Amino acid sequence: MSKNFDLKKEQVKSIKAKIEKAASIIFVDFHGITVSDDTAMRSALREAGCDYQVCKNRLMKIALDGCKIDCLDDKLEGTLAVAFSYNSEIDAAKALKKYADTSKISLKFGVIGANFMDQAELKALAELPSKEILVAKLLGMLNAPATGLVSVLNGPIRSLAFALNAIANKN
Repeated sequence: MSKNFDLKKEQVKSIKAKIEKAASIIFVDFHGITVSDDTAMRSALREAGCDYQVCKNRLMKIALDGCKIDCLDDKLEGTLAVAFSYNSEIDAAKALKKYADTSKISLKFGVIGANFMDQAELKALAELPSKEILVAKLLGMLNAPATGLVSVLNGPIRSLAFALNAIANKN
């Protein structure tokens, strides 16, 4: 076997391991990005707990063959890089959208689980608030009816207290 073939086998093995471990996979067109933008984007992705790499489309197709993702075969063409998000499905989308707004990269498509997501769905995913904010909003909505009920029940008592206070101040 040639060294090149062994190197490609190792690359496919590495990509396959990342695919199996990833919560989401996002493909990006990086054509025309500057080195400084690329460095800043890679740094932001690392901070978010994501991997980012440029890999050959053919090697990606080979790595995807053994996985349960079969919706990408006809989509892998052109200059594509891939971001693997491990902690949360939205980490990579959020970090990449930030740079897609200011540089020449563009979100192309992605996969969450075995579900394909197009460019519009990725942008919507990136605009979702964080888990903590969503939990706080849910708790606020659950707490609102109880707060309203307490306010309504306190109304007559508050009115009585104001009336008694007014009578006491008159005398």
